[in-house]
Amino acid sequence: MSTPKTIFEKIWNAHVVKHSEGYPDALFIDRHFIHEVTSPQAFDGLRKRGIKVFNTSRTTATADHNVPTKDQHLPIKEALSRHQVDTLRKNCKEFGVELYDLGHPFQGIVHIIGPELGLTLPGMTIVCGDSHTSTHGAFGNIAFGIGTSEVEQVLATQCILQYKPKTMKIEINGVLGKGVVSKDIILYIISKISASGATGFFVEYAGSTIRSLTMEARMTICNMSIEMGARGGLIAPDETTFNYIKERKFAPQGAAFDLAVKNWKQLATDEGAVYDKVLKFDAADIAPMITYGTNPGMGIKITDRIPRPEELKDTSEQTSFKKSLEYMGLKPGSQLLGQPIDYVFIGSCTNARIEDLRLVANIVKGKKKAGSVEVWVIPGSKQVEEQAKKEGLDIIFNAAGFELRSPGCSACLGMNEDKVPPGKYCISTSNRNFEGRQGPKSRTFLASPLSAAVAAITGKVTDVREFVN
Repeated sequence: MSTPKTIFEKIWNAHVVKHSEGYPDALFIDRHFIHEVTSPQAFDGLRKRGIKVFNTSRTTATADHNVPTKDQHLPIKEALSRHQVDTLRKNCKEFGVELYDLGHPFQGIVHIIGPELGLTLPGMTIVCGDSHTSTHGAFGNIAFGIGTSEVEQVLATQCILQYKPKTMKIEINGVLGKGVVSKDIILYIISKISASGATGFFVEYAGSTIRSLTMEARMTICNMSIEMGARGGLIAPDETTFNYIKERKFAPQGAAFDLAVKNWKQLATDEGAVYDKVLKFDAADIAPMITYGTNPGMGIKITDRIPRPEELKDTSEQTSFKKSLEYMGLKPGSQLLGQPIDYVFIGSCTNARIEDLRLVANIVKGKKKAGSVEVWVIPGSKQVEEQAKKEGLDIIFNAAGFELRSPGCSACLGMNEDKVPPGKYCISTSNRNFEGRQGPKSRTFLASPLSAAVAAITGKVTDVREFVN
């Protein structure tokens, strides 16, 4: 009888082209996503060696990081951003790679368009020169970010050299409280295990709480696996997964879909399979969360107080803790509730799907934003933008004083025109709160779309449970 295996082991083993003891495995890659930031040097490498892209049908390109979210029909104003996007266009044309460029109906953030187009499927290996490739793992696949030299490897060979990571299971059971959504789940986990607590591991999320989530909510959780140091995160596919995939543009159709589902059902972790580490959490303990520092592990329940240095589990973190609070202009032991904010950013590959926009619209319908706050709502793709308009969400946002813009990474990372000004506070639905991440000297609180929406209305950090039944 064969040894019970985890879903991670099943997928990894099925994709190993060559294994030699003491060396990294040569791993076949099913789908390679590329964008304008990490691909130019890779294409240059191919050009210098006179090599073609090995399999253009497994390579998908889009422009997302450097694109403006206003006036996308006009030439890009920022010189560096314009150069990056133009270079992607030239490279894709030269090497025969399909590009979902600005104006294309499939354009959007790379980790949002893959699932919505049916390019992201269970059992796959997926890579992209972007750390948040772990998002795709929500479909039950091995998806991870790679460096530029590795992007070149995959373009040239459709394979990559990788050491097999350790496995971790994070199990969450129980029913979530009111106002608690998937972003709160992952911020809670990271606050418990720290921003480095899963380093060296590939994480499988399991338990009744995870099973109860929609696909879009699962993507939010897998997206931020990287924020606790993990190589990636995944969730075993189930009926929720199959129903989401069915009839999407590039997904298997008809009898081919039925056969695919039959195979996908075999991916789930076997009874008795062993993980290198197992962690368990109770959904009842999770509350609306918010970060207060400059890494995603510095998070608290929205009604809790910021810790004091002497309360930290690891005393070696006291110096960086103090530096972080100085940057944020906050005091140890104080509450964030009532903290005034200047900007609200609703978007990014973490929370810019249609369900996220619906959550926000439901909260703000019939209300107005605080006069002191600027609110940007950035859909994750052209398809999300079109769906939002079809449902009249744009009308709700406009009436509330929220600015609905065009798709892109936007203020998640300040590589484009959408930057939070120095010293200003922003509640953001994105994944990172590093110093200057959203603009030089900007200050970021990470939170859920619900928490961001109520902060936009009140002009301060607010407990969303005051607004929901």
